Amino acid sequence: MTDLIPTPSLPAPDIVRCAYMDIVVTDLARSRQFYVDVLGLHVTEEDDEAIYLRSFEEFIHHNLVLRKGPVAAVAAFAYRVRSPAEVDAAEAYYKELGCRTERRRDGFTRGVGDSIRVEDPLGFPYEFFHDVEHVERLTQRYDLYSAGELVRLDHFNQVTPDVPRGRKYLEDLGFRVSEDIKDSDGVTYAAWMHRKQTVHDTALTGGDGPRMHHVAFATHEKHNIIQICDKMGALRISDRIERGPGRHGVSNAFYLYILDPDDHRIEIYTQDYYTGDPDNPTVTWDVHDNQRRDWWGNAVVPSWYTEASLVLDLDGNPQPVVEREQKSELAVTIGADGFSYTRQDGEDKGFKVGSQL
Repeated sequence: MTDLIPTPSLPAPDIVRCAYMDIVVTDLARSRQFYVDVLGLHVTEEDDEAIYLRSFEEFIHHNLVLRKGPVAAVAAFAYRVRSPAEVDAAEAYYKELGCRTERRRDGFTRGVGDSIRVEDPLGFPYEFFHDVEHVERLTQRYDLYSAGELVRLDHFNQVTPDVPRGRKYLEDLGFRVSEDIKDSDGVTYAAWMHRKQTVHDTALTGGDGPRMHHVAFATHEKHNIIQICDKMGALRISDRIERGPGRHGVSNAFYLYILDPDDHRIEIYTQDYYTGDPDNPTVTWDVHDNQRRDWWGNAVVPSWYTEASLVLDLDGNPQPVVEREQKSELAVTIGADGFSYTRQDGEDKGFKVGSQL
């Protein structure tokens, strides 16, 4: 029985979107080369301890912080809230939950003002902020545009042992579920949750956690993703391509997964769909449908299910990782049970989505 997180009596903060991730890297120069020279993210500021990066269409100070440290991990999953008062609301909300919180009126990073960081009930370091320094939006700086341009931060993906527990907590926080993966026994393997009007701002993947599965940046078109693959091939770093390119069943997005020098996983992502209507339907996939993760039916590499980045507590120490007790998606779809299929025997139509889409 899932030990559900209680719903606070206070209103949840009004979250606008995922805004930036603060990650610790062990070699700042190598990471700069990867994120700036290979992926083309734009430097807002940098010094000997940290690099602040943003995507092409962003107007806030940064979408990614690379911070030098001894252990590769994630220091914060940061969300922007709708007004300064919502930072107060976040602080009160998490204090009622009994979570550890830390507030800094001048922010935890350059370019961001009054912020609160929390160790949330799932063990993740969440940040909420509103005040931010504006920078040049590069939308019409075509002199800087690359063929594989990353245009915005799209989402986070978090690994947690108990997906229903995390789903209920995020729904209390104001997130809505766009898609999920289940089986006929009632086990939930993953859920996609959104605040902005796309498929997700974060997703919960069932596994040993808390850990960060990936952070995703969007491109305009799938040819931008293919260009990144070609560039990585030309640079002889194609071994850092972990999975793809391909098209997801869940979200419908075209994707690529690559690994940075510290093995933080980055997804490059495009062509998902609008979710803003109040009656937007939740699409449920059967875990045995082998088109759910890859629409073309390609197998998922085992590392994609097992490997992820550590996350830090507010003191900067890695959070302990708790094993998932329920069945793993890896075991039931890549294991020896033989149940995965595209359509059931004798059926011309796939068994899963049908009219839900």
